[in-house]
Amino acid sequence: MASLPIPTSVSTAHRLGLDPIATPDRLLLGPGPSNAHPTVLQALARTPIGHLDPLYIELMSEVQELLRYAWQTDNRLTIPMSGTGSAAMEATLANTVERGDKVLVAVNGYFGLRLVDMAGRYGAEVVTIERPWGEAFSKAEIAEALATYKPTILAMVHAETSTGVCQPMEGIGDLCRQHDCLLLLDTVTSLGGVPLFLDDWKVDLAYSCSQKGLSCPPGLGPFTMGPRAEAKLLARTTKVPNWYLDVSLLNQYWGSDRVYHHTAPVNMNFGMREALRLLAEEGIENAWARHRRNAERLWAGLESLGLALHVPEELRLPTLTTVRIPEGVDGKAFSRHLLDRHGIEVGGGLGALAGKVWRIGLMGYNSTPENVDRLLDLFANELPAFRPSAPVAAAVG
Repeated sequence: MASLPIPTSVSTAHRLGLDPIATPDRLLLGPGPSNAHPTVLQALARTPIGHLDPLYIELMSEVQELLRYAWQTDNRLTIPMSGTGSAAMEATLANTVERGDKVLVAVNGYFGLRLVDMAGRYGAEVVTIERPWGEAFSKAEIAEALATYKPTILAMVHAETSTGVCQPMEGIGDLCRQHDCLLLLDTVTSLGGVPLFLDDWKVDLAYSCSQKGLSCPPGLGPFTMGPRAEAKLLARTTKVPNWYLDVSLLNQYWGSDRVYHHTAPVNMNFGMREALRLLAEEGIENAWARHRRNAERLWAGLESLGLALHVPEELRLPTLTTVRIPEGVDGKAFSRHLLDRHGIEVGGGLGALAGKVWRIGLMGYNSTPENVDRLLDLFANELPAFRPSAPVAAAVG
Protein backbone atom coordinates (compact mmCIF):
# COMPACT_ATOMS: atom_id res chain seq x y z
CA MET A 1 0.00 0.00 0.00
CA ALA A 2 1.20 3.47 -0.83
CA SER A 3 1.87 5.61 2.21
CA LEU A 4 -0.12 8.76 2.70
CA PRO A 5 1.74 11.95 1.83
CA ILE A 6 2.97 14.05 4.75
CA PRO A 7 1.52 17.57 4.63
CA THR A 8 4.13 20.26 4.10
CA SER A 9 1.92 23.30 4.62
CA VAL A 10 1.22 23.08 8.38
CA SER A 11 0.60 26.47 9.96
CA THR A 12 2.89 27.39 12.85
CA ALA A 13 0.93 30.51 13.78
CA HIS A 14 -0.12 29.11 17.16
CA ARG A 15 2.87 26.89 17.87
CA LEU A 16 4.52 27.85 21.14
CA GLY A 17 7.93 26.91 22.43
CA LEU A 18 7.36 26.56 26.17
CA ASP A 19 9.38 25.41 29.15
CA PRO A 20 7.85 22.71 31.38
CA ILE A 21 5.14 24.15 33.62
CA ALA A 22 6.27 25.84 36.82
CA THR A 23 3.84 27.19 39.41
CA PRO A 24 4.56 29.30 42.48
CA ASP A 25 3.87 28.14 46.01
CA ARG A 26 0.67 29.75 47.24
CA LEU A 27 -1.14 29.61 50.55
CA LEU A 28 -4.78 29.70 49.47
CA LEU A 29 -6.72 31.47 52.22
CA GLY A 30 -9.52 32.72 49.99
CA PRO A 31 -13.00 31.34 49.29
CA GLY A 32 -11.61 28.35 47.40
CA PRO A 33 -9.85 26.40 46.20
CA SER A 34 -7.83 25.62 49.29
CA ASN A 35 -4.48 23.85 49.29
CA ALA A 36 -4.75 20.13 48.68
CA HIS A 37 -3.29 17.72 51.22
CA PRO A 38 0.13 16.37 50.09
CA THR A 39 -1.16 12.80 50.33
CA VAL A 40 -3.99 13.72 47.98
CA LEU A 41 -1.53 15.22 45.49
CA GLN A 42 0.51 12.00 45.60
CA ALA A 43 -2.64 10.02 44.80
CA LEU A 44 -3.44 12.26 41.84
CA ALA A 45 0.02 11.54 40.38
CA ARG A 46 -0.45 7.77 40.34
CA THR A 47 -0.65 5.89 37.03
CA PRO A 48 -4.23 5.91 35.72
CA ILE A 49 -6.19 2.68 35.48
CA GLY A 50 -9.30 1.94 33.44
CA HIS A 51 -12.63 3.35 34.59
CA LEU A 52 -14.06 -0.21 34.57
CA ASP A 53 -10.98 -1.85 36.12
CA PRO A 54 -11.98 -4.08 39.07
CA LEU A 55 -9.70 -2.10 41.38
CA TYR A 56 -11.30 1.16 40.29
CA ILE A 57 -14.78 -0.24 40.77
CA GLU A 58 -13.80 -1.12 44.35
CA LEU A 59 -12.49 2.43 44.83
CA MET A 60 -15.79 3.85 43.55
CA SER A 61 -17.65 2.05 46.31
CA GLU A 62 -15.20 3.36 48.90
CA VAL A 63 -15.69 6.95 47.70
CA GLN A 64 -19.47 6.60 47.85
CA GLU A 65 -19.43 5.17 51.35
CA LEU A 66 -17.05 7.83 52.67
CA LEU A 67 -19.17 10.60 51.13
CA ARG A 68 -22.15 9.18 53.03
CA TYR A 69 -20.08 9.39 56.22
CA ALA A 70 -19.02 12.99 55.55
CA TRP A 71 -22.63 14.03 54.88
CA GLN A 72 -24.10 11.79 57.60
CA THR A 73 -26.58 10.19 55.20
CA ASP A 74 -27.62 6.72 54.08
CA ASN A 75 -28.69 7.91 50.62
CA ARG A 76 -28.20 5.21 48.01
CA LEU A 77 -27.59 7.72 45.21
CA THR A 78 -24.45 9.40 46.57
CA ILE A 79 -21.76 9.95 43.94
CA PRO A 80 -19.00 12.37 42.90
CA MET A 81 -20.12 14.09 39.68
CA SER A 82 -17.39 14.33 37.05
CA GLY A 83 -17.23 18.11 37.11
CA THR A 84 -16.79 20.92 39.60
CA GLY A 85 -19.26 21.81 42.33
CA SER A 86 -21.33 23.81 39.84
CA ALA A 87 -21.95 20.59 37.88
CA ALA A 88 -23.26 18.90 41.01
CA MET A 89 -25.34 22.01 41.72
CA GLU A 90 -26.88 21.80 38.26
CA ALA A 91 -27.45 18.05 38.60
CA THR A 92 -29.74 18.54 41.60
CA LEU A 93 -32.03 20.74 39.51
CA ALA A 94 -31.67 18.97 36.16
CA ASN A 95 -32.87 15.68 37.62
CA THR A 96 -35.80 16.93 39.67
CA VAL A 97 -37.21 19.98 37.88
CA GLU A 98 -39.77 19.56 35.12
CA ARG A 99 -41.17 22.47 33.15
CA GLY A 100 -43.72 24.33 35.23
CA ASP A 101 -42.56 23.01 38.60
CA LYS A 102 -42.49 25.75 41.21
CA VAL A 103 -39.07 26.20 42.82
CA LEU A 104 -38.70 28.46 45.85
CA VAL A 105 -35.17 29.76 46.33
CA ALA A 106 -34.08 31.41 49.58
CA VAL A 107 -31.64 34.09 48.42
CA ASN A 108 -29.21 35.75 50.83
CA GLY A 109 -26.11 35.77 48.66
CA TYR A 110 -24.51 35.16 45.29
CA PHE A 111 -25.03 31.41 45.17
CA GLY A 112 -28.71 31.67 45.94
CA LEU A 113 -28.92 33.82 42.81
CA ARG A 114 -27.12 31.10 40.85
CA LEU A 115 -29.76 28.58 41.95
CA VAL A 116 -32.43 30.98 40.66
CA ASP A 117 -30.68 31.19 37.28
CA MET A 118 -30.20 27.44 36.94
CA ALA A 119 -33.75 26.53 37.97
CA GLY A 120 -35.14 28.99 35.44
CA ARG A 121 -33.08 27.44 32.65
CA TYR A 122 -34.81 24.10 33.29
CA GLY A 123 -38.24 25.66 32.91
CA ALA A 124 -39.15 26.06 36.57
CA GLU A 125 -41.51 28.72 37.81
CA VAL A 126 -39.03 30.35 40.19
CA VAL A 127 -40.12 32.37 43.22
CA THR A 128 -37.79 33.83 45.82
CA ILE A 129 -37.58 35.09 49.36
CA GLU A 130 -34.65 37.32 50.25
CA ARG A 131 -32.56 38.47 53.18
CA PRO A 132 -29.72 41.04 53.19
CA TRP A 133 -26.27 39.62 52.40
CA GLY A 134 -24.96 38.74 55.85
CA GLU A 135 -28.21 37.49 57.40
CA ALA A 136 -29.97 34.11 57.57
CA PHE A 137 -33.59 33.02 57.25
CA SER A 138 -35.76 32.26 60.26
CA LYS A 139 -37.85 29.12 60.46
CA ALA A 140 -40.97 31.32 60.56
CA GLU A 141 -39.99 33.01 57.27
CA ILE A 142 -39.52 29.64 55.61
CA ALA A 143 -42.84 28.36 56.96
CA GLU A 144 -44.69 31.41 55.65
CA ALA A 145 -43.09 31.13 52.21
CA LEU A 146 -43.89 27.41 51.91
CA ALA A 147 -47.52 28.06 52.84
CA THR A 148 -47.76 30.99 50.42
CA TYR A 149 -46.05 29.58 47.34
CA LYS A 150 -46.58 25.80 47.78
CA PRO A 151 -43.39 24.92 45.86
CA THR A 152 -42.25 21.54 44.60
CA ILE A 153 -38.69 22.27 45.71
CA LEU A 154 -37.17 24.59 48.31
CA ALA A 155 -33.54 25.40 47.45
CA MET A 156 -31.28 26.88 50.13
CA VAL A 157 -27.59 27.56 50.67
CA HIS A 158 -26.28 26.10 53.93
CA ALA A 159 -22.90 27.81 53.69
CA GLU A 160 -23.12 31.00 51.63
CA THR A 161 -19.60 31.49 50.28
CA SER A 162 -20.24 35.07 49.24
CA THR A 163 -21.23 36.26 52.73
CA GLY A 164 -19.82 33.82 55.29
CA VAL A 165 -23.29 32.99 56.66
CA CYS A 166 -24.20 29.52 57.95
CA GLN A 167 -27.95 28.97 57.59
CA PRO A 168 -29.56 27.23 60.63
CA MET A 169 -31.41 24.14 59.39
CA GLU A 170 -33.29 22.96 62.48
CA GLY A 171 -36.90 22.14 61.58
CA ILE A 172 -36.80 23.24 57.94
CA GLY A 173 -36.87 19.67 56.64
CA ASP A 174 -39.95 18.95 58.75
CA LEU A 175 -41.67 21.99 57.24
CA CYS A 176 -40.88 20.74 53.74
CA ARG A 177 -42.38 17.32 54.54
CA GLN A 178 -45.54 19.01 55.81
CA HIS A 179 -45.86 20.85 52.48
CA ASP A 180 -44.86 17.87 50.29
CA CYS A 181 -41.82 19.80 49.11
CA LEU A 182 -38.28 18.59 48.41
CA LEU A 183 -35.44 20.27 50.33
CA LEU A 184 -32.32 21.03 48.24
CA LEU A 185 -29.19 22.21 50.07
CA ASP A 186 -25.93 23.78 48.89
CA THR A 187 -23.11 22.43 51.11
CA VAL A 188 -20.19 23.59 48.96
CA THR A 189 -18.42 25.45 51.77
CA SER A 190 -19.61 23.29 54.65
CA LEU A 191 -18.83 19.66 53.70
CA GLY A 192 -15.89 18.49 55.78
CA GLY A 193 -15.66 21.63 57.91
CA VAL A 194 -19.11 22.46 59.33
CA PRO A 195 -21.57 20.11 61.09
CA LEU A 196 -23.86 18.46 58.51
CA PHE A 197 -26.59 15.93 59.27
CA LEU A 198 -28.49 15.47 56.02
CA ASP A 199 -30.70 12.60 57.16
CA ASP A 200 -31.54 14.13 60.54
CA TRP A 201 -32.32 17.43 58.82
CA LYS A 202 -34.49 15.63 56.23
CA VAL A 203 -32.54 17.04 53.29
CA ASP A 204 -33.59 15.46 49.99
CA LEU A 205 -30.86 16.76 47.67
CA ALA A 206 -27.40 18.16 48.36
CA TYR A 207 -24.22 18.98 46.50
CA SER A 208 -20.71 20.11 47.28
CA CYS A 209 -17.22 20.37 45.77
CA SER A 210 -13.84 18.69 46.11
CA GLN A 211 -11.61 21.73 46.63
CA LYS A 212 -12.63 23.24 49.96
CA GLY A 213 -13.22 21.31 53.19
CA LEU A 214 -12.16 18.03 51.56
CA SER A 215 -8.63 19.28 50.69
CA CYS A 216 -8.70 17.97 47.12
CA PRO A 217 -8.16 20.00 43.92
CA PRO A 218 -11.23 21.20 41.99
CA GLY A 219 -12.74 18.76 39.52
CA LEU A 220 -15.36 16.65 41.31
CA GLY A 221 -18.79 17.61 42.61
CA PRO A 222 -20.21 15.39 45.38
CA PHE A 223 -23.94 14.84 44.85
CA THR A 224 -26.54 13.02 46.93
CA MET A 225 -30.21 12.28 46.37
CA GLY A 226 -32.57 10.89 49.00
CA PRO A 227 -35.54 8.55 48.51
CA ARG A 228 -38.13 11.32 48.06
CA ALA A 229 -36.04 13.03 45.38
CA GLU A 230 -35.36 9.66 43.76
CA ALA A 231 -39.12 9.08 43.58
CA LYS A 232 -39.54 12.48 41.89
CA LEU A 233 -36.91 11.50 39.33
CA LEU A 234 -38.59 8.15 38.60
CA ALA A 235 -41.99 9.85 38.21
CA ARG A 236 -40.77 12.27 35.52
CA THR A 237 -42.92 12.47 32.40
CA THR A 238 -40.00 13.87 30.37
CA LYS A 239 -36.37 12.90 29.98
CA VAL A 240 -33.79 14.63 32.15
CA PRO A 241 -32.75 17.45 29.79
CA ASN A 242 -29.03 17.14 30.58
CA TRP A 243 -27.58 13.82 29.35
CA TYR A 244 -24.23 14.14 31.12
CA LEU A 245 -25.81 14.82 34.53
CA ASP A 246 -28.75 12.39 34.21
CA VAL A 247 -28.64 10.40 37.45
CA SER A 248 -30.88 7.67 36.02
CA LEU A 249 -28.01 6.97 33.59
CA LEU A 250 -25.18 7.63 36.04
CA ASN A 251 -26.79 5.22 38.49
CA GLN A 252 -26.13 2.40 36.03
CA TYR A 253 -22.41 3.18 36.28
CA TRP A 254 -22.19 4.02 39.99
CA GLY A 255 -24.79 1.39 40.93
CA SER A 256 -24.39 -2.37 40.94
CA ASP A 257 -24.49 -2.77 37.13
CA ARG A 258 -21.35 -0.68 36.45
CA VAL A 259 -22.51 0.06 32.90
CA TYR A 260 -20.31 2.50 30.98
CA HIS A 261 -21.64 6.05 30.88
CA HIS A 262 -18.60 8.30 30.36
CA THR A 263 -14.86 8.04 30.89
CA ALA A 264 -14.56 8.92 34.54
CA PRO A 265 -11.67 11.12 35.78
CA VAL A 266 -10.01 8.24 37.56
CA ASN A 267 -7.11 10.20 39.03
CA MET A 268 -9.45 12.82 40.48
CA ASN A 269 -11.28 10.00 42.21
CA PHE A 270 -7.95 8.66 43.49
CA GLY A 271 -7.52 12.06 45.10
CA MET A 272 -11.08 12.15 46.41
CA ARG A 273 -10.68 8.69 47.93
CA GLU A 274 -7.55 9.79 49.80
CA ALA A 275 -9.11 13.09 50.90
CA LEU A 276 -12.14 11.29 52.33
CA ARG A 277 -9.92 8.61 53.90
CA LEU A 278 -7.96 11.32 55.71
CA LEU A 279 -11.20 12.93 56.88
CA ALA A 280 -12.45 9.61 58.25
CA GLU A 281 -9.07 9.00 59.90
CA GLU A 282 -9.34 12.36 61.70
CA GLY A 283 -13.01 11.78 62.53
CA ILE A 284 -15.63 14.11 61.09
CA GLU A 285 -16.54 15.51 64.51
CA ASN A 286 -12.87 16.29 65.16
CA ALA A 287 -12.57 18.05 61.80
CA TRP A 288 -15.62 20.17 62.64
CA ALA A 289 -14.10 21.09 66.02
CA ARG A 290 -10.71 21.95 64.44
CA HIS A 291 -12.33 24.30 61.95
CA ARG A 292 -14.29 25.98 64.74
CA ARG A 293 -11.23 26.46 66.98
CA ASN A 294 -9.17 28.01 64.21
CA ALA A 295 -12.02 30.25 63.06
CA GLU A 296 -12.50 31.58 66.59
CA ARG A 297 -8.75 32.25 66.79
CA LEU A 298 -9.00 34.22 63.53
CA TRP A 299 -12.10 36.17 64.62
CA ALA A 300 -10.56 37.19 67.93
CA GLY A 301 -7.33 38.27 66.24
CA LEU A 302 -9.04 40.34 63.56
CA GLU A 303 -11.25 42.09 66.10
CA SER A 304 -8.23 42.81 68.30
CA LEU A 305 -6.79 44.69 65.31
CA GLY A 306 -9.90 46.86 65.15
CA LEU A 307 -11.38 45.13 62.09
CA ALA A 308 -15.12 44.48 61.89
CA LEU A 309 -16.55 41.12 60.87
CA HIS A 310 -19.55 41.22 58.56
CA VAL A 311 -21.63 38.39 60.03
CA PRO A 312 -22.92 38.04 63.63
CA GLU A 313 -20.94 35.39 65.49
CA GLU A 314 -23.89 33.01 65.88
CA LEU A 315 -24.25 32.82 62.07
CA ARG A 316 -20.57 32.79 61.04
CA LEU A 317 -19.09 30.00 58.97
CA PRO A 318 -15.96 28.44 60.49
CA THR A 319 -14.71 27.83 56.95
CA LEU A 320 -15.21 31.32 55.46
CA THR A 321 -14.95 34.67 57.25
CA THR A 322 -16.00 38.01 55.75
CA VAL A 323 -14.00 40.97 57.06
CA ARG A 324 -15.16 44.51 56.35
CA ILE A 325 -12.60 46.53 54.46
CA PRO A 326 -11.76 49.67 56.48
CA GLU A 327 -12.95 52.98 55.07
CA GLY A 328 -10.36 54.46 52.72
CA VAL A 329 -8.45 51.19 52.20
CA ASP A 330 -8.11 49.78 48.68
CA GLY A 331 -9.08 46.18 49.42
CA LYS A 332 -7.91 44.85 46.06
CA ALA A 333 -4.51 46.50 46.43
CA PHE A 334 -3.95 44.90 49.84
CA SER A 335 -5.06 41.48 48.59
CA ARG A 336 -2.69 41.81 45.63
CA HIS A 337 0.12 42.82 47.99
CA LEU A 338 -0.44 39.68 50.08
CA LEU A 339 -0.33 37.55 46.93
CA ASP A 340 2.66 39.18 45.22
CA ARG A 341 4.81 39.75 48.31
CA HIS A 342 3.88 36.79 50.51
CA GLY A 343 2.20 34.23 48.24
CA ILE A 344 -1.05 34.32 50.23
CA GLU A 345 -4.42 34.49 48.50
CA VAL A 346 -7.32 36.29 50.22
CA GLY A 347 -10.58 36.77 48.34
CA GLY A 348 -12.65 39.86 47.68
CA GLY A 349 -16.38 40.37 47.87
CA LEU A 350 -18.95 39.25 45.29
CA GLY A 351 -22.15 40.92 44.16
CA ALA A 352 -23.59 43.23 46.80
CA LEU A 353 -20.39 42.89 48.86
CA ALA A 354 -17.94 43.64 46.03
CA GLY A 355 -15.32 46.07 47.31
CA LYS A 356 -16.73 45.93 50.84
CA VAL A 357 -15.24 42.77 52.35
CA TRP A 358 -12.32 40.41 52.23
CA ARG A 359 -13.20 36.71 52.28
CA ILE A 360 -10.79 34.57 54.30
CA GLY A 361 -11.02 30.81 53.98
CA LEU A 362 -9.79 28.29 56.55
CA MET A 363 -10.77 25.04 54.89
CA GLY A 364 -9.60 21.48 55.23
CA TYR A 365 -5.81 21.12 55.20
CA ASN A 366 -5.43 24.90 55.51
CA SER A 367 -7.36 25.20 58.76
CA THR A 368 -4.43 25.40 61.17
CA PRO A 369 -3.46 27.80 63.97
CA GLU A 370 -0.14 28.44 62.19
CA ASN A 371 -1.95 29.76 59.11
CA VAL A 372 -4.19 31.92 61.29
CA ASP A 373 -1.24 33.45 63.12
CA ARG A 374 0.71 34.07 59.91
CA LEU A 375 -2.21 35.94 58.35
CA LEU A 376 -2.94 37.95 61.50
CA ASP A 377 0.71 38.99 61.67
CA LEU A 378 0.52 40.31 58.10
CA PHE A 379 -2.69 42.22 58.79
CA ALA A 380 -1.14 43.73 61.91
CA ASN A 381 2.15 44.75 60.34
CA GLU A 382 1.30 45.59 56.72
CA LEU A 383 -2.32 46.78 56.58
CA PRO A 384 -1.45 50.12 58.28
CA ALA A 385 0.50 51.16 55.15
CA PHE A 386 -2.71 50.86 53.12
CA ARG A 387 -4.80 53.00 55.47
CA PRO A 388 -5.41 56.72 54.82
CA SER A 389 -3.21 59.05 56.88
CA ALA A 390 -6.14 60.01 59.16
CA PRO A 391 -7.36 56.88 61.03
CA VAL A 392 -11.03 56.07 60.63
CA ALA A 393 -13.37 53.39 61.95
CA ALA A 394 -13.01 49.95 60.32
CA ALA A 395 -16.49 49.61 58.92
CA VAL A 396 -18.59 49.88 55.81
CA GLY A 397 -22.27 50.47 55.37
